[in-house]
Amino acid sequence: MKEWVNSGKPWIWGTAGGLALALVMVFGVLWLTAARGLIYFWPSQVVETTFIEKDGSKVRLIGEIKEREEVAVRRLVESGFKIPGDEKFTTRYLLKLGNRDVSGFDFKWYPEPLLTDMTYPKDILTVERHEWGNFYGHLKSVKENGVVVAEGEAAIAELDKRVERARKLFYEIFRTEKHDIGNINYELEQLRLKQRKLELDGKFDEAAKQDLQKQREVSDARFADIQARLEKLRTDIARDSLSAEVMDGRIVDVPLAKVSEVYRSNAMGLFDKIGFYFSKLYAFGTEDPREANTEGGIFPAIFGTVMMVILMSIMVMPLGVMAAIYMREYAGHGPLIRIIRIAVNNLAGVPSIVYGVFGLGFFIYFLGGNIDQLFFAESLPAPTFGSPGILWASLTLALLTLPVVIVATEEGLSRVPRSLREGSLALGATKAETLWLTVLPMTAPAMMTGLILAVARAAGETAPLMLVGVVKLAPSLPLDGYFPYLHLERQFMHLGFHIYDVGFQSPNVEAARPLVYATAFLLVLVIVVLNLAAVGLRNRLREKYRLLEGM
Repeated sequence: MKEWVNSGKPWIWGTAGGLALALVMVFGVLWLTAARGLIYFWPSQVVETTFIEKDGSKVRLIGEIKEREEVAVRRLVESGFKIPGDEKFTTRYLLKLGNRDVSGFDFKWYPEPLLTDMTYPKDILTVERHEWGNFYGHLKSVKENGVVVAEGEAAIAELDKRVERARKLFYEIFRTEKHDIGNINYELEQLRLKQRKLELDGKFDEAAKQDLQKQREVSDARFADIQARLEKLRTDIARDSLSAEVMDGRIVDVPLAKVSEVYRSNAMGLFDKIGFYFSKLYAFGTEDPREANTEGGIFPAIFGTVMMVILMSIMVMPLGVMAAIYMREYAGHGPLIRIIRIAVNNLAGVPSIVYGVFGLGFFIYFLGGNIDQLFFAESLPAPTFGSPGILWASLTLALLTLPVVIVATEEGLSRVPRSLREGSLALGATKAETLWLTVLPMTAPAMMTGLILAVARAAGETAPLMLVGVVKLAPSLPLDGYFPYLHLERQFMHLGFHIYDVGFQSPNVEAARPLVYATAFLLVLVIVVLNLAAVGLRNRLREKYRLLEGM
């Protein structure tokens, strides 16, 4: 036994076991996240049942079974329920009842022994709305301007046509409001800033005033035309509605202008459900969020995360590489450099929120405020760069990940053989040429390793971003068709903050929970894709310079 311990094999097996356990835990977390998140997009069956109240009366329920759990019967009895039998534990279901605007609540727990007559009628509609969440009910009729145009089975086909029409009108209104009216507002704002700049420069004479007035009149005329067209679209979309019987027996009208999707999940076949599932996945990745981020997609958050990581990488790599080159190749080995190295290593352990406070004070208030005073005086007191934005968020994360890039680059420089440097110098190359043409290409894989580690950390950071640029809902993307196209001063959405906001700040926690898992899984995928791209580039560089070494 002593010889076996002294041979080191226990430590090998222990290390292997620890690694295996870590991998199992990582894949277990990923599996849990994916399973809890991706199942959200599968069309759930809608159950219709009755519930026995505390006073013995029966209430009809219509909704989706979202969760089930074991609960002590004693707790239910203490709450006033009469549970039949002598079991100590029973099952209770969490039903998503929807119809929040009708009943006042969306989710509720019900004990299984008090639920009877569970059925799955094929005619129950699931109506996804732009506001107020899902609506469930039995379709009764389709109306046009309050007049019934179809009832019974004929109402289904008529409803599908009119929902498609309403959806097209909705997106037409959305495009008109966001792009056409957005263009007019942008032009008017530019005219206002131009006038303000002329006033500050003392050049706002009568001729300039008349010229600006003419341009405003043109923009106002276009705005009036767009507004008239928009009013017509709103009138057209308000034409149709559906009438459905909800669980308490009332007939409720739902305007199709508020409807995003209508389907009958109980009547769907397997292939219909698969097609629906992938369409919802696509919408989740390409649409904007709605309903306080608990419905819709997360495209702005994906775009903001990727763009911030790219900007951060562009900023951190030159700074980190230059600092590493100076400390390794040019600086001496005195106490100052040793102190700098210690400081760099210690910076890697500073809490990320401290970087956020620094970014808020130095980048936003100091640098941004002075930039506004020098270059954007006409916009004051409204800040341009003196407020949180994607530029300052990227710079803050660049500082956060700078120690990682410096250390990785220094390690790469130290591994380049001294003989290569001496051979280059012996052939007549200067030190700068040796560094640029021989040493740095050999160090490229180590630089990419630093970038991979930086991306992995920066993409998942949330705390500092809450102070320097990320928001719950950004009105526009940092990249658009308006000059200068890349708006570094704009605030943005981020997947990490989106998870925090939906999970902890949502007014409807039960509805938001599946989206937390789905967004978390998507964030992991984004980080993996970014890292795989960097790993692929690093491997190509490594193979290239390995061949050169062999030659």
